[in-house]
Amino acid sequence: MAGGKARSRQGGGRGRRRLSVDERRDELIEAALELFSTRSPEDISIDDVAAVAGASRALVYHYFGGKHELYIAALGSAAKQLSVLLEPPTEGKPLERLRLSLQRYFDFVESHAAGFTALLRGGPADRSGEVGAIVDGIRQLLLGRILHTLGVSAPGPILRITLRSWMASVETAGLDWLENRDLERSQLERLLVDQLVVLLHVAGRHDPGTGALFERLAQEEMAPEDAAPEDAVTES
Repeated sequence: MAGGKARSRQGGGRGRRRLSVDERRDELIEAALELFSTRSPEDISIDDVAAVAGASRALVYHYFGGKHELYIAALGSAAKQLSVLLEPPTEGKPLERLRLSLQRYFDFVESHAAGFTALLRGGPADRSGEVGAIVDGIRQLLLGRILHTLGVSAPGPILRITLRSWMASVETAGLDWLENRDLERSQLERLLVDQLVVLLHVAGRHDPGTGALFERLAQEEMAPEDAAPEDAVTES
């Protein structure tokens, strides 16, 4: 799919319609994401991006100034797309909302494979500077939205570590699924939700606050659909 887009851009040549500034910039970012998702930034040149986008080398420099600026813009674009897609659901029980959020997350993984892969590959390679800030920022945002979904306003250390560990598992599962696709996506999503439930149950043995959260989630799962949810709690 990505290769088809690249060939389409290259084959368009000069005969296609004139793009606006924003459209041209977005097109260059899309081309960069395709490349950065499969190769390390050090192995990609401005000429490579220009060739995939069907643009001139000078045009890429005009919009971004250099490869590092383009890389940061590409990662920022991927992070923004994921952030918008994962606006927390407002209806349903906590685990139902979490299932919906995970479904939206994998919608992004599947339809924006280049952006997802580039985003995660950018993080471990450079935990400092702008790249690390982008990846850490999106992870902090996702952690906050998970806590909101679970009805927790201030997590204790055990709950925080448990959720961040689960988030790392979700990221790894997304990369593995893109590489192998030997498991139905819906089954993977159910597996990950079940994993979180088990993690919370085990963590609850070490922390009363997390144990109370697990019990509340279990009660809400079994409660009638029209039962009023409890207010958010503070972990200690």
